[in-house]
Amino acid sequence: MTTAHHLRLIDGMRTREFPPERTLSGSGVSGPGYHAAFLHGEEYRDDGDAAGQRECDEGEYAEHRAQHLADHDALLTLLTLRWGEPQAVSLWSSQERMMAGEVIAKPWGDVVLSCEYLQLWRVEDRWIAVALHVEDEGPGCGLSILVTVVDPP
Repeated sequence: MTTAHHLRLIDGMRTREFPPERTLSGSGVSGPGYHAAFLHGEEYRDDGDAAGQRECDEGEYAEHRAQHLADHDALLTLLTLRWGEPQAVSLWSSQERMMAGEVIAKPWGDVVLSCEYLQLWRVEDRWIAVALHVEDEGPGCGLSILVTVVDPP
């Protein structure tokens, strides 16, 4: 996906009504008060066994990861031009609270479990979050977008 596609997706998520129940769509998942999309290219796995995934070498891992980092930076630059500087939000304390048994409201619980920080804007009545998911090994890098009326944890 290109940065232009990501921007169109975000614009669509900002203007679309929220469904009354959780539903899957081609770009992600939506539910009461939120739309979420996980933006990524082809996924890779060491064993190549999972459906839709294939085996790759370390060079492909590095290329995959570098592309997602570049997509993340480009998207943040354009959104910052639109809406100003984002809030950089650490999710560490929310992760700790979840580990202690606290339930974090949807849609934030899934984001809290899968990344350490995110960039956050408040635009009109909605929160727009851009999260970069990075694992220490493998390609483990992806970009997600969340548009919601639910306040962050």
